[in-house]
Amino acid sequence: MKQLSLNGALAMFCLLAETVAAQTTPVGLWKTIDDVTGKERSYVRLVEVAGELQGKVEKIFPLPGDDPENLCEQCKGERKNQPIVGMTILWGLKDKEESWKGGQILDPDNGKTYRCKMTVSDDGKELDVRGYIGISLIGRSQTWLRVE
Repeated sequence: MKQLSLNGALAMFCLLAETVAAQTTPVGLWKTIDDVTGKERSYVRLVEVAGELQGKVEKIFPLPGDDPENLCEQCKGERKNQPIVGMTILWGLKDKEESWKGGQILDPDNGKTYRCKMTVSDDGKELDVRGYIGISLIGRSQTWLRVE
């Protein structure tokens, strides 16, 4: 009976460890926060495809004065005037041990694309996302919150 209890406890520990490890990856659903208002702005789903991280907008929380159709009016090329919901706004990031780097992120508000890097907090609940031009010192960071 003790062996059965020990095996059950070990199995539970392994499942818990796997759940905690999964939460330290950026893969999942994240809530973005507006820099000016401090209110939730969107949900972005991050997935890993062929070793690269990609992010797609799943939902937008419009602000007063926003285009009700939520089109990327400032975007260029194939994204011009396309719906932001469903749009891939982050691509090409690769796992570099403690962070993800080497990709790009699109700001649908201004249509500009920036180099990007991101780091997941130790508890897996926050994601530090930095978009920058050239070197990381010239840019801005946002903290995204994991949606449970």
